[in-house]
Amino acid sequence: MTSVHETQALREPAPAGAFQRGRFHDEEASYEEEPYVPRRGEQMKFNWRTSVPKSVGGRIVALSGGLLILGAFTVALAAVRHSLLHDERFTIATSSDIEISGNEHLTRGQLLSVFGADLERNIFKVPLAERRADLERLPWVQHATVMRLLPNHLRIAITERTPVAFVRQGTQLGLVDATGVLLDMPSESAGDPHYSFPVLTGLNPEDQPATRAARMAVYAKFMKELGGNDDAAKSRTDSLSEVDVSNPEDVKALVASGGSDILVHFGDEQFLERYNEFQQHLPEWRSQYPKLASADMRYERQVVLEMAKGADVPSGAPAAAPEAKPAPVAAAPAPGTSSVAKAAPRPVAHPVAHPAHEASRAVISHKLMAEKLARARAAAGKHVPPTHPSQVNQ
Repeated sequence: MTSVHETQALREPAPAGAFQRGRFHDEEASYEEEPYVPRRGEQMKFNWRTSVPKSVGGRIVALSGGLLILGAFTVALAAVRHSLLHDERFTIATSSDIEISGNEHLTRGQLLSVFGADLERNIFKVPLAERRADLERLPWVQHATVMRLLPNHLRIAITERTPVAFVRQGTQLGLVDATGVLLDMPSESAGDPHYSFPVLTGLNPEDQPATRAARMAVYAKFMKELGGNDDAAKSRTDSLSEVDVSNPEDVKALVASGGSDILVHFGDEQFLERYNEFQQHLPEWRSQYPKLASADMRYERQVVLEMAKGADVPSGAPAAAPEAKPAPVAAAPAPGTSSVAKAAPRPVAHPVAHPAHEASRAVISHKLMAEKLARARAAAGKHVPPTHPSQVNQ
């Protein structure tokens, strides 16, 4: 146990100067002698002014050392570059050193023709960006990627365009994608079941790309509306043998029916509704007009029918004058009257480019037809007001 005298001695203050002469002085001295260690997260600061020699001679020596190091690095880099560019291990020896993937319609030979100048060439001398641009100039190539695989291989990945329709290119039949790029018909594609789309007319190689793209947008809208999501979608699109987009305001299509094709004018809107109306009344029209050649579905209160060449209009049907022109939509004739219309041309490829005296035309605009069309629109929940007072049923 600690005695009372010892306890009092511990409580008494230390004599003056004890800290300076004693242990505290020793600990402080040892603390100052320890090297400085930065704390976590604290960065060491470098003062270049204190690091650069102050004397002229010291600065010259430091500068000379820096230049020697930079020169050695440059020489080493040049040696490595020379070795890479002249080493035979990095030379593309044959076409087998070029890997190609993603091509279905383009042959390997067609793609390798872009790299003809690169055979027996150092792989580091092949301009990858230039070769990629050369590949994408091929009509079938939508996107291309070119990569180096050391020591001496090239890898090419191709994304080809997807055709959406056949297209007439002069006397030849080709393909076209959704943006209007004209594609050659691959030799192995004849009879390919994947190509189950109609022939598209109205696109020419001389047209500007923007013009072709705009017409393809009209075609895409037309096919999308007729495609739909119902069970009859495939039968509708399969019935189209040819679509003409030369006039974007009047899409025309050859619709297969009963072993023959009928030219149908769909205008630029309500494609599905007009197709359904055409199919709904086609049996009745065929019974009255066995030589039916075309039907103009653009008008709200009338349907203009055209007979085949040499066919006579049945008695009781309102015939058209041979030299007059068809009335526009806003001035369609009233029910019960005859239309004065110029017959449409019949060559399938260019139906609007020929004289009109080769066919007869009848107009179905009587009250019964108007009532049928009104009932069809009412069943669909649509009401289209007449565009002219003369179109109101009497």
